[in-house]
Amino acid sequence: MNIYFFYITAAAYVVGTVIFTAYLFKHAPRLVTTGKYVLCAGFVAHSATILARWIEAGRTPATNFHESLTFFAWVTVGVYLLFFRKYKLSVLGAFVTPFALLLLITAAFMSRDITPLHPMLESNWLPVHIVIAFLGNAFFALSFFIGLMYIIQDGYLKRRKLEGIYYVLPSLNVLDDLGYKCISIGFSLLTLTIITGAIWSQYTIGSYFELKHRQIFSLIAWILYAALLHGRMTSGWRGRKASIISCIAFGVLIASYLIINILAGGAHGYLQ
Repeated sequence: MNIYFFYITAAAYVVGTVIFTAYLFKHAPRLVTTGKYVLCAGFVAHSATILARWIEAGRTPATNFHESLTFFAWVTVGVYLLFFRKYKLSVLGAFVTPFALLLLITAAFMSRDITPLHPMLESNWLPVHIVIAFLGNAFFALSFFIGLMYIIQDGYLKRRKLEGIYYVLPSLNVLDDLGYKCISIGFSLLTLTIITGAIWSQYTIGSYFELKHRQIFSLIAWILYAALLHGRMTSGWRGRKASIISCIAFGVLIASYLIINILAGGAHGYLQ
């Protein structure tokens, strides 16, 4: 059943991507309204996808590559919709929607088989750890897109060419502040992810930390984001420099995600 909802979700995100992309060039407010409703409809179908998979699998549906891609897209869209409601940053939809669609397209090529959990992953910590981790990644994804918008907007201003999507992008100050908020929330969630992961590891294998891919890359990303936040508070790291570091840190997170799922055999390197 979840696969039907999956395809409905993908179709909605295709339409949403077209509408938000059109908004970048047409600058028509009605496109934002339409895109928002289409994205909301897609998110409802996406939620049904997650729920159906959860019922079928009998566990949190985010432990293999297909599930985690789908779950990541779901959380990212959900966070964006909340973000949109509060900050009305409509142009961000032109980045988030294609990203979610790309995750779903990739997931469609992955095995959809429901496999039993590795014994080390069977814990009440699993849903807590997963939700916190993906929420943090979703906020980091938003900070990445906001950082890209900052770099694009800054480029327009430096070249003194006020054209194209310049007219739908927020001011540099707004982008800088929103990027900082997303990073602050994401960093707090990443810290909680590492802590809950360490407690889980101690409970299952008797060690708080192992030199595995996920732990190492998570620590690298944590250090990068910590350095960015520290630099902002002590050395005034803002604007373009902060945006570039944010993009690099998110790249580390994505690299760790791909390495774990493609090369290391699944969640935290444990074979499914």
